[in-house]
Amino acid sequence: MIRSQWLFRLSFLAIVALLMAAIWLLLRQLGMPASLAPAALSDWLRYQGMLGPLFLMLMMILAVVVGPIPTLPISAAAGLVYGMFTGTAIAVAGALAGSLIAFYLARILGREAVQRKLDHNPVFSARGSQRFLFVAVLLTRLIPIFSFALISYAAGVTAIQLWRYALATALGMLPMTFVFAGLGHSFELNPVLTVIAAATILLVMSTLPLYLGRRPHSRLARWLHLDGRV
Repeated sequence: MIRSQWLFRLSFLAIVALLMAAIWLLLRQLGMPASLAPAALSDWLRYQGMLGPLFLMLMMILAVVVGPIPTLPISAAAGLVYGMFTGTAIAVAGALAGSLIAFYLARILGREAVQRKLDHNPVFSARGSQRFLFVAVLLTRLIPIFSFALISYAAGVTAIQLWRYALATALGMLPMTFVFAGLGHSFELNPVLTVIAAATILLVMSTLPLYLGRRPHSRLARWLHLDGRV
């Protein structure tokens, strides 16, 4: 039984690795620009015609699962080529698909071991608060300074349910994807605002457990179902 489980895990890992390698080789053979500047990417995507949206989604999947490509320039290029709304939809669909692959990879390879070690931890236990995990994923998706790939893999070893993870990911990434799809050629991260936003979220995420620990019967604690209920 244990041998068959490890065989399945290794097979799944090999399939994902081969798939990512195939996507990378395909995009490079088709001339994907090395600079990854939104203007260069948009010119290349226009040249691909009707297959452009598919290639954009593949770039997003590769960026999330492996991480050699930043996601924000892809979102900006999507807006340049397909407009804010259509470009946002394509970029979100690709990033969500990649995040689900990373989530499943972490869940299959590491979830069981982590749960055995941290069964009493509210984040990793099977009885963990689903609402708390949903909010945590949602907040970290809102700010692009947090690694999209790292969050995807980390969420996979927690107790969060798949549909909650997918919903939190889609809702969390939608605002910034829409913004960068609209920026287009003027794509640029404001370092001050980004750091402030990231620091605010980190402050909330670090102080919230302390607050809930001191007030376990507060309205917020009851809403988050920290008693282990779903």
